[in-house]
Amino acid sequence: MAFNINKHALVPKHSKASETEKNKVLEMYGVTIKELPKILKDDPTIKDSDVKSGDLIKIERPSKTSGTAIYYRVVI
Repeated sequence: MAFNINKHALVPKHSKASETEKNKVLEMYGVTIKELPKILKDDPTIKDSDVKSGDLIKIERPSKTSGTAIYYRVVI
Protein backbone atom coordinates (compact mmCIF):
# COMPACT_ATOMS: atom_id res chain seq x y z
CA MET A 1 0.00 0.00 0.00
CA ALA A 2 1.67 3.21 -1.20
CA PHE A 3 1.22 6.61 0.41
CA ASN A 4 -0.74 9.10 -1.72
CA ILE A 5 0.77 12.56 -1.14
CA ASN A 6 -2.33 14.27 -2.58
CA LYS A 7 -4.49 12.96 0.28
CA HIS A 8 -2.38 14.77 2.90
CA ALA A 9 -4.13 17.69 4.63
CA LEU A 10 -1.27 20.13 3.94
CA VAL A 11 -1.02 19.46 0.18
CA PRO A 12 -3.18 21.84 -1.86
CA LYS A 13 -5.28 20.69 -4.82
CA HIS A 14 -3.29 20.45 -8.08
CA SER A 15 -5.09 20.18 -11.41
CA LYS A 16 -4.20 20.56 -15.07
CA ALA A 17 -5.64 23.75 -16.60
CA SER A 18 -7.40 23.51 -19.94
CA GLU A 19 -5.86 25.14 -23.00
CA THR A 20 -8.57 27.85 -22.86
CA GLU A 21 -7.84 28.58 -19.19
CA LYS A 22 -4.11 28.62 -19.95
CA ASN A 23 -4.59 31.27 -22.65
CA LYS A 24 -6.83 33.37 -20.36
CA VAL A 25 -4.23 33.28 -17.56
CA LEU A 26 -1.42 34.34 -19.88
CA GLU A 27 -3.53 37.19 -21.27
CA MET A 28 -4.82 38.30 -17.86
CA TYR A 29 -1.33 38.58 -16.36
CA GLY A 30 0.33 39.78 -19.57
CA VAL A 31 3.07 37.14 -19.42
CA THR A 32 4.46 34.39 -21.58
CA ILE A 33 4.59 30.76 -20.55
CA LYS A 34 8.35 31.10 -19.93
CA GLU A 35 7.77 33.81 -17.32
CA LEU A 36 5.57 31.70 -15.05
CA PRO A 37 6.92 29.78 -12.05
CA LYS A 38 7.92 26.19 -12.83
CA ILE A 39 6.99 22.76 -11.50
CA LEU A 40 8.85 19.59 -12.41
CA LYS A 41 7.03 16.88 -14.35
CA ASP A 42 8.08 14.33 -11.72
CA ASP A 43 6.86 16.43 -8.76
CA PRO A 44 5.03 14.02 -6.41
CA THR A 45 1.82 16.06 -6.55
CA ILE A 46 1.44 15.76 -10.34
CA LYS A 47 3.49 12.71 -11.33
CA ASP A 48 0.37 10.52 -11.57
CA SER A 49 -1.43 13.10 -13.75
CA ASP A 50 -1.34 13.09 -17.54
CA VAL A 51 0.88 16.16 -17.94
CA LYS A 52 3.62 17.12 -20.37
CA SER A 53 6.10 19.98 -20.63
CA GLY A 54 4.33 23.29 -21.26
CA ASP A 55 1.10 22.32 -19.48
CA LEU A 56 -0.27 24.72 -16.88
CA ILE A 57 -0.97 23.45 -13.36
CA LYS A 58 -3.59 25.23 -11.26
CA ILE A 59 -2.92 25.08 -7.51
CA GLU A 60 -5.81 25.93 -5.17
CA ARG A 61 -4.93 26.70 -1.55
CA PRO A 62 -7.38 27.56 1.22
CA SER A 63 -7.10 31.20 2.32
CA LYS A 64 -8.61 32.84 5.39
CA THR A 65 -8.93 36.17 3.60
CA SER A 66 -10.05 35.21 0.09
CA GLY A 67 -11.53 31.74 0.58
CA THR A 68 -9.30 30.15 -2.07
CA ALA A 69 -5.96 31.39 -3.37
CA ILE A 70 -5.07 30.24 -6.88
CA TYR A 71 -1.52 29.85 -8.14
CA TYR A 72 -0.23 28.66 -11.50
CA ARG A 73 2.89 26.71 -12.44
CA VAL A 74 4.15 25.56 -15.84
CA VAL A 75 5.37 21.97 -16.17
CA ILE A 76 9.00 21.53 -17.20
